[in-house]
Amino acid sequence: MFESHHHLLDMGHKTPENEMDLIRDDEYESKSGTDIMEAPSGDDQDPNQRPKKKRYHRHTQHQIQEMESFFNECPHPDDKQRKELGRRLGLEPLQVKFWFQNKRTQMKAQHERHENSQLRAENEKLRAENIRYKEALSNATCPNCGGPAAIGEMSFDEQHLRIENARLREEIDRISGIAAKYVGKPMLSYPHLSPGGSRSLDLGVGNYGPQTGMAGEIYGAADLLRSVSGPTDADKPVIIELAVAAMEELIRMAQTGEPLWIPSTDNFAEVLSEEEYVRTFPRGIGPKPLGLKSEASRESAVVIMNHINLVEILMDVNQWSSVFSSIVSRAVTLEVLSTGVAGNYNGALQVMTAEFQVPSPLVPTRENYFVRYCKQHTDGTWAVVDVSLDNLQRPASISRCRRRPSGCLIQELPNGYSKVTWVEHVEVDDRAVHSIYKPLVNSGLAFGAKRWVATLDRQCERLASVMANNISAGDVGVISSPEGRKSMLKLAERMVMSFCSGVGASTAHTWTTLSGSGADDVRVMTRKSMDDPGRPPGIVLSAATSFWLPVPPKRVFDFLRDENSRSEWDILSNGGLVQEMAHIANGRDPGNSVSLLRVNSANSSQSNMLILQESSTDSTGSYVIYAPVDIVAMNVVLSGGDPDYVAFLPSGFAILPDGPTNQAGGAPEVGSGGSLLTVAFQILVDSVPTAKLSLGSVATVNSLIKCTVERIKGAVLCEGA
Repeated sequence: MFESHHHLLDMGHKTPENEMDLIRDDEYESKSGTDIMEAPSGDDQDPNQRPKKKRYHRHTQHQIQEMESFFNECPHPDDKQRKELGRRLGLEPLQVKFWFQNKRTQMKAQHERHENSQLRAENEKLRAENIRYKEALSNATCPNCGGPAAIGEMSFDEQHLRIENARLREEIDRISGIAAKYVGKPMLSYPHLSPGGSRSLDLGVGNYGPQTGMAGEIYGAADLLRSVSGPTDADKPVIIELAVAAMEELIRMAQTGEPLWIPSTDNFAEVLSEEEYVRTFPRGIGPKPLGLKSEASRESAVVIMNHINLVEILMDVNQWSSVFSSIVSRAVTLEVLSTGVAGNYNGALQVMTAEFQVPSPLVPTRENYFVRYCKQHTDGTWAVVDVSLDNLQRPASISRCRRRPSGCLIQELPNGYSKVTWVEHVEVDDRAVHSIYKPLVNSGLAFGAKRWVATLDRQCERLASVMANNISAGDVGVISSPEGRKSMLKLAERMVMSFCSGVGASTAHTWTTLSGSGADDVRVMTRKSMDDPGRPPGIVLSAATSFWLPVPPKRVFDFLRDENSRSEWDILSNGGLVQEMAHIANGRDPGNSVSLLRVNSANSSQSNMLILQESSTDSTGSYVIYAPVDIVAMNVVLSGGDPDYVAFLPSGFAILPDGPTNQAGGAPEVGSGGSLLTVAFQILVDSVPTAKLSLGSVATVNSLIKCTVERIKGAVLCEGA
């Protein structure tokens, strides 16, 4: 329609009859591809007389090739471009104009034909799959009694009621939307889902280019997660049966107390009784394989988000890996077996792979191939469960980590809050974990339920802050509008995700150990950055090291986030004065904030540098992440511009406790209330992506990170003495 409208505007002086002639000529052109008509101008015509017969000119092969190549670059040339092209090819500008109009019509028709055939094929595929699922479900057996299962069987009346229900929900949404305009009350929203569509909640999380949901891709390494294929048709009934049994197990694991869960001797956490577990759940994914040890934990919390949004985050792989970017280093949905019933995720079933991490190159990631199942229960509680599908993996591989039924129960509370009960239950071979991280991993703090819940609670606070439109009294400095505040928080979120995806020991990229011994090794990794608006082009060197400090994590965190002590460790600030220009509080803890810092260099010949920094903390870990940013680009963001085109390379710190803090005083040792600190830098060593990495660059980065570590150790230990 837009195209036709465009033609009418261009040819306002022509009669309707001429317009029809044009359309006929379009058809003629699309048949021949080379002929073009030369229309008389409005001045030459007598309105009462039929137009003269058009003269057709066959364009030369050269003219067509030139116009084709110009069309690929610019399908809508302006007057100046048409004149220039006509002059170059020996054609009238009007001829050029008509050729381009016809070409656009032709391309549009081709595109529509292609799209129609694709949709038809997709429709056929869905119809065939639907028939297969119905057959598979009719053969499924009940996990409790062994009899035929009634999953998915739906009477005509029930189907009719569900369709009616979806229609009524849409009606409610529409009416409440109109009411909200006039009454000023917030609109009640139901998630209307379309299979396979992007379901971003616009909560400041979601699609930030190629790294979202598949963070490993940015390293250009062979992607191991994609090598796992989706399930075969024969596997699907088995998967459904397993998911139903896993859901039942999760609910009992979340709600049962003793003797299944026993309080630990130090009252630090609950411990799962393995004997009671095997007695209670004899079925499931089979006995524990040799060489793997069990890790089980349970945690509850009330979070500031409604249950519908929480379910949406868990069931959308992009949102899930964004919100939990410090734990989920990569994730892919391989196949959606069910999108749920009309209007929500109740009954949704998807096969996934994911990689879970601790922010340190000294702790290997844990990879899982699993099914995720979401269900709404009669009491209004929602549950989302994961269970490993390693037995169905082809080629069969010995898994280093199996996920027994794990996930969460979400209970709706008043005022838009939710109570979340999380269960993590895995079997894992963690012998490759470095000795300084063993107490943390063994305690369940590294990968357990407490970390998932603390991260979710922290992110819910952050999302509430992103959505707030008022600039609170805690926000100071150069931010003058809600849009600027939102853009700066979105930019900071991309910085945090980029940092988290490059600091762990992922299977997507291998670290090279440079020097030192034991935990003080510096690990380096290089990657090429090309065609990514969010990063500067060239060769990027990532360097990271982890070490132990006999100082509580809070003291290390407060030291590193404070702009006044920055000159003590930040070599790049060159001893200059660091000043906070903007501050956004985004959580209850004063340590949770996004800042814009200006480094006033001591050397007046150097230009002043801006640094974007986010600091965040919860009971299981803290982060201080920062990136130098361009002043011009930052001004665009502060005025509410798109933050996705700001190129930067994040560096920073991950500060974790060295284990459960339950030991009494005495000599400081790992596991006694000290900190595990990971320092990670990303530096552009060459702005040409095809350049070779020089040994000098590696040596410079190595000495930079070692010097930073020494400065931090010196300052923190001296301060703590």
